[in-house]
Amino acid sequence: MGWYEDDDVWVGFADVMFPPRRAAQAQRLVATSPLLKVAGGDRVLDLACGPATHVVPLAAQGAEVTGVDLSMAMLAMARAACERAGVTARLVRADMREFVERDSYDLVVNMYTSFGYFTDPGDNLAVLRNANASLVPGGRMLVDVLGKEVLAGWVGRPQAVDVDGGTVFMRDTILEDWTRLRTDWTYVRGDEIRRTSIHCVLYSAAELRTLFEAAGFTEVECFGDFDGSPYDNHASRLIVRGTRA
Repeated sequence: MGWYEDDDVWVGFADVMFPPRRAAQAQRLVATSPLLKVAGGDRVLDLACGPATHVVPLAAQGAEVTGVDLSMAMLAMARAACERAGVTARLVRADMREFVERDSYDLVVNMYTSFGYFTDPGDNLAVLRNANASLVPGGRMLVDVLGKEVLAGWVGRPQAVDVDGGTVFMRDTILEDWTRLRTDWTYVRGDEIRRTSIHCVLYSAAELRTLFEAAGFTEVECFGDFDGSPYDNHASRLIVRGTRA
């Protein structure tokens, strides 16, 4: 079983992965980012939607949103978030390596380093191919990750984050010649200690661009933030966007 299939990880570390500030940030980005701009009636697919962090603000903008996630716990949180916000969205439990709805969406998004979960490179390519097939001609795919170039500037520095009466200690390890990242988390709250390790494939801008092109995307662009700034030495994220021909 892959780490991403373990609901104990998502539930046990939900406060770390999805703090309130992240939902507020998503709301602000959807309202202001040229990369996330949607119009009423646009059909949007959020792959690995988690607790509806982006589903809610996209739906609030009038988009018809489908959120896909493998975790039942995340989908339950997503439904609750949509209810609290008074928005309607379609939520589907599915594996993004297999989920395809052909010619159905104007925009597909995959946010906050939810790409690269799979150790088999062919699986990550399959995710992009499925997204390409699910888009209408001219539709766009947006993937948001931590690129190798950004990660190299700070990786290896242990971090401690206070969360919900406890502290999470985080340590990153680069594996296999900068092709994979393991992040070890230890959550300490009173006498309670929880541990988990998260693995993902690392991509440079050039590598992810090539993967997009192999999946059939055209007009592939790389950005360094959601304001559309270039992917350069000032970048804070690696955001790649491609268009279905």
